[in-house]
Amino acid sequence: MAEATAHSEAPEGHGGFPPFQSEYFPSQIVWLTLTFILLYVLMSKVALPRIGSIFAARSNCIAEDIKAAQGLKEQSEAAYAAYEKALADARTRAQSIANATRERQAAEAGELQKRLEAQLHERLAAAERSIAATRTAAMANVRTIAAETATAIVERLTGAAPAAEEVAGAVSDVIKQ
Repeated sequence: MAEATAHSEAPEGHGGFPPFQSEYFPSQIVWLTLTFILLYVLMSKVALPRIGSIFAARSNCIAEDIKAAQGLKEQSEAAYAAYEKALADARTRAQSIANATRERQAAEAGELQKRLEAQLHERLAAAERSIAATRTAAMANVRTIAAETATAIVERLTGAAPAAEEVAGAVSDVIKQ
């Protein structure tokens, strides 16, 4: 049987982990310096200018977007002001149209009222003339009717008819009172 043993010891001539050995410090410092200089040059000449240009492009893009947004805001404010002005003008026009229509209708109503009043006065005058004519005719007939009635009453009471002149005089005397 073979014996298997694990070796945890370093081979002879080596004294541990090389980065921690002082004999390797100068070469490590040289490589560290070269790596730092190479990374510094790459960062300053390649990476940082690219990042700077990206930041500048983003800054320009943001500034342009803000400028465009400001322009659009001004346009929308101008459009809103124009809308408000158009709305105010429309209200003014509607008010003037309503006033004109109201005045026109009032004038038409006044004209119609005048015409109706004139027609009413004409009818009233015609009715008054008709009444006056009827009254005159009736009054003319009243004398005749009164004379005939008085003659009939006297004849019935006395049995004899009175003279027409006497009856006409008596009726005239009574109507004048």
